[in-house]
Amino acid sequence: MSDSPGKLKLGALVALVVGSMIGGGIFSLPQNMAASAGVGAVLIGWAITAVGMLTLAFVFQTLANRKPDLDGGVYAYAKAGFGDYMGFSSAWGYWISAWLGNVGYFVLLFSTLGYFFPVFGEGNTPAAVIGASVLLWAVHFLVLRGIKEAAFINLVTTVAKVVPLALFALICLFAFKLDIFTADVWALGTPELGSVMNQVRNMMLVTVWVFIGIEGASIFSSRAEKRSDVGKATVIGFVTVLLFLVLVNVLSLGIMTQPELAKLQNPSMAAVLEHVVGHWGAVLISVGLIISLLGALLSWVLLCAEIMFAAAKDHTMPEFLRRENANHVPANALWLTNAMVQVFLVITLFSNSTYLSLIYLATSMILVPYLWSAAYAFLLAWRSETYEQALAERKKDLIIGGIALLYAIWLLYAGGVKYLLLSALLYAPGAILFAKAKREVGQPIFTNVEKLIFAAVVVGALVAAFGLYDGFLTL
Repeated sequence: MSDSPGKLKLGALVALVVGSMIGGGIFSLPQNMAASAGVGAVLIGWAITAVGMLTLAFVFQTLANRKPDLDGGVYAYAKAGFGDYMGFSSAWGYWISAWLGNVGYFVLLFSTLGYFFPVFGEGNTPAAVIGASVLLWAVHFLVLRGIKEAAFINLVTTVAKVVPLALFALICLFAFKLDIFTADVWALGTPELGSVMNQVRNMMLVTVWVFIGIEGASIFSSRAEKRSDVGKATVIGFVTVLLFLVLVNVLSLGIMTQPELAKLQNPSMAAVLEHVVGHWGAVLISVGLIISLLGALLSWVLLCAEIMFAAAKDHTMPEFLRRENANHVPANALWLTNAMVQVFLVITLFSNSTYLSLIYLATSMILVPYLWSAAYAFLLAWRSETYEQALAERKKDLIIGGIALLYAIWLLYAGGVKYLLLSALLYAPGAILFAKAKREVGQPIFTNVEKLIFAAVVVGALVAAFGLYDGFLTL
């Protein structure tokens, strides 16, 4: 195929998947995991996550190949399988998750810079918010220059961020001590972590956070040079990132004990490497994290704008979000996204929003889009839709879709009631945009079933609002 202007090749799509998955999460992984679970539970949790996320990767690959007419990934699958409001909710939830994640990235970025410049503190001081705001709008105007140009810069930063991770894994492999790793496998010395089942459950939201972005290639499916590259990029990106995540997490547990890791400040990878090689190790990881976060910010700004644009193209979102500039960038969607990031950056000044609390909320918002994508893949195989001449493939995809669906339901359970209620609070206001989009095409807003679903969301939102007011829920 000739080089199509503005189209993304396989390398750029893989970089979008890897770039959006390797953001800040991996650099904080040793502490985040040790705070939730002991060695045994960590290994069990990674086994569950590897199987669950691999099936989700296959779900996105299968849907990209079997439904090539559906552009926009997670949102389009929910709409095709379960109606307009579910499609809208997936796009809305995914969009909120993406820009909330960006707020978390800014907090972590300036917290890391605080290692060198104390004025930035934990990433939510006035100096940090001003710095983050300047950077936010610099990225904004870069993306306005064109998707392909921004994707190329993302490719460069993806390569740059992988180097310190590979170096960390290599050094820790030689420094790994089996006696430290096996000292307290089931965390019996830290009873506050609870049972093994509790530990596995508590680490689950962190594992999902570090994998968000797995669907990155499917969201850019309409801009891919070859449609078949979308599925390939998803699986290649997943396997690469899984390898890095498990190495970083497991090797750290053989360098320092679980209680020691749990007490570290983030980015905890820096402290682990400093423990092995001295101060230069912390500097290397901090610089790697800064490059990584800049790349991830770029990936997620692209994804935020693209999901709103894709949803507006088929009237699920209001028409004003469909406008592109001369460089074919969805400009209005980009302005709305970054305005929300700016508002929440200012909010971090007045609330104690830490990186971890922001990513938990961002993760809970993406669980619903993942659930509907898995359910749609399972539904296609169950109905034999698009499988008329491929019965063996249908059986395989039915099993994969079933496992992915069970995993998505387990994640909702693992997230807990608190984040389900807070998600409802963020989902409910979206109905205003949904109603506007429906009025523009002269259609009734909700079907009867959708009215019931929306009523349940409103009840959840009211409980969450009261909970925040009364203090039994906190951000």
